Amino acid sequence: MTNRLEALEEWAAGLLGQVEPASRNILARSVGQALRRSQQQRIIGQLDPDGSKYAPRKQRFLRGKYGRIKRKAKMFQKLRTVSFLKSQGDGSAVSVGFTGRIARIAKVHQYGLIDRAERGAPNTVYEKRKILGFTDADLDSIKDHLLNYLIQ
Repeated sequence: MTNRLEALEEWAAGLLGQVEPASRNILARSVGQALRRSQQQRIIGQLDPDGSKYAPRKQRFLRGKYGRIKRKAKMFQKLRTVSFLKSQGDGSAVSVGFTGRIARIAKVHQYGLIDRAERGAPNTVYEKRKILGFTDADLDSIKDHLLNYLIQ
């Protein structure tokens, strides 16, 4: 995957060098928005970038009895919204990610770190759930987006 991303970067660098800076900014913003939409769709489907399902939630033990897991509520419903999942683009870079407190929560799930669910709660080891990442379809989409923009 990284080899393919590096190859795309080298290929696009030559083409983007010929585009005016203002046009590059517009292109970067539109690519960022397209990437954000694809990440949102993947989060809705509860899929890692490699296509596998997220690890299921753990059973919770609350007040002396086991609580049920709401099967209808999917993980990261609020994280995938535009107010939390931000995309930025300028002439030199495009980024899609989280900021602030939400970024810390996303990082814990992305890498499977240890964290507390709330203040005073015991430490919990979270399963690795890759919230952000490139798929082959994302790379193809970026390439197509660049070509369509340059053709116009």
